[in-house]
Amino acid sequence: MHPLQYCPDLYHYQRRETREVRVGKVGIGGGNPIRVQSMLTSDTRDTEACIQQTLDLVAVGCEIVRITAQTRPIAENLQNIKAGLLAAGCDVPLVADIHFKPDAAMEAAKWVEKVRVNPGNFVDKKKFAIREYTDDQYAEELGRIEEEFIPLVELCKSKDRAMRIGTNHGSLSDRIMNRYGDTPLGMVESALEFARVARQQDYHNFVFSMKASNPKVMIEAYRLLVARLNDLGGDWNYPIHLGVTEAGDGEDGRIKSAIGIGSLLADGIGDTVRVSLTEDAVYEIPVAQTLVQPYNEGLPAQFEGVSNPSPVSYDPFEFERRQSSVLKVNGVSVGGHETMAVFTSRRKWDAVAHKIDKLGDYKPEVVVEDSEVVALDPRDDAAITYVNSSTSPCLVTVKDGINLPVIAAFRLLSSRLESRHPILLKDTFTPATEPKVDFVPTLLAAATNIGSLLCDGIGDAILVQGEEAPGQSFRISYNILQAAGTRIFKTDYVACPSCGRTLFNLQTTTQKIRAATGHLKGVRIAVMGCIVNGPGEMADADFGYVGGAPDKINLYVGKTAVKFNIPEGEAVERLIDLIKEHNRWVDAPTAPVEAA
Repeated sequence: MHPLQYCPDLYHYQRRETREVRVGKVGIGGGNPIRVQSMLTSDTRDTEACIQQTLDLVAVGCEIVRITAQTRPIAENLQNIKAGLLAAGCDVPLVADIHFKPDAAMEAAKWVEKVRVNPGNFVDKKKFAIREYTDDQYAEELGRIEEEFIPLVELCKSKDRAMRIGTNHGSLSDRIMNRYGDTPLGMVESALEFARVARQQDYHNFVFSMKASNPKVMIEAYRLLVARLNDLGGDWNYPIHLGVTEAGDGEDGRIKSAIGIGSLLADGIGDTVRVSLTEDAVYEIPVAQTLVQPYNEGLPAQFEGVSNPSPVSYDPFEFERRQSSVLKVNGVSVGGHETMAVFTSRRKWDAVAHKIDKLGDYKPEVVVEDSEVVALDPRDDAAITYVNSSTSPCLVTVKDGINLPVIAAFRLLSSRLESRHPILLKDTFTPATEPKVDFVPTLLAAATNIGSLLCDGIGDAILVQGEEAPGQSFRISYNILQAAGTRIFKTDYVACPSCGRTLFNLQTTTQKIRAATGHLKGVRIAVMGCIVNGPGEMADADFGYVGGAPDKINLYVGKTAVKFNIPEGEAVERLIDLIKEHNRWVDAPTAPVEAA
């Protein structure tokens, strides 16, 4: 087990205790509910559009609204936006989102309740330069940060403004990259450098965030941050803002957000959340509300967890898949490093048996009733001993109907079961018997429960039981595996949620790119509205489509720009040409694939 601890008990829910940070009338952390926030997509210079979009967000339950402020002149218009909202009877706290421009932050702090700074680019300029820093050179760079950052800290302190020190995986500075690499540790150290400066000025009204487009990286970074804060001492108990950046749109964006945000909330981490979807901002709020609702309302008594648990079987700060033996289950290899298998019930299999060859990439692979899986209560000593004493490995799962939270139950099973036994994960221990009126809670619960375990390296096959409809349950299964990076079966997209910095219509463009490239299995394409996170967040992408100037697009291979200032109307075709140049293109199937 790792010497750092990020959670007091991985089997019992306990929300992390923090100090309260005040953002205008809204408290974050302390005894407050987990807050829900979003960000405007309107141009900050368009006062009326920003006011209307803010009112629309507040009407659906948004508690804090963020607005980009690219430059000092643009930040000056925050005064008019704030005045217009107050005139409309709306006192929702506003947050200015700052990148690159300390002077914009100084202007914004005059008018809004909170300022977000990105440690990767507030002072440092990212050039992807490789350089070895001596300790003296590194200290000199830190002195430059103090020189630029202290005036903002002093202003926020004098005006009672809050701050978010928000690291993005895609915009770590060259200095951090060269010393710590493109890693969760680098993300944490980047934020702590700024926090130390704030604390030296006796300023404590700030929160942290560690955002990434990859849920595994995001989860590891937040866990490591909290562990480091715990290690630094009790007065480092600052609240945490959760978010998966560039999650995308539709079902994929919701699943990816639930895996990252939901996993951390289940471990008691998180005091405010923002779900980043490439959709109208109002659609982010119901997703965020659904994710935080169980914790704000209080978990049911039967979900209190387990007694006298074993130490967890995985390193929470570094992904490694649990090493199980490989079994043949109904002709499908399960366990070891084999592809994660998708199970279903006999009823669902029979319902689609007549069209199984038309389900394309969403085919179920194993009928659970025919799999000889051993279902047990992980608290049952006799059952665990019986399985561990078997001469051959067995496929094992947690039985239905038990009063344990899913994540805790499978963590306990993994800790007590010999690693040679593969594990079948479930999204719920209460299988659905009738269609759900609202599909989203089922989707988010399945993504949270199964996705969290996959990101911890637990599981060799999955079974979605919370969705009664066969086609939807298969689609959820595969999309969770894709979002967790466990089984890539289709094109993977990293798409930012749009904001006032965006240089083209992200929603329309993302849909055009999906339509043209959605058949390219295993290809990862990033669609970014501007350069703030673009090149960095595309470190894992094969190709990138990034706004470089109004109506102009830059195309990337990996994180290297290779085509510049392409007219937007030509850019999708040019992207296709680029994919072809790199031998990653295949023609789309001639017949449509049925997905349900």
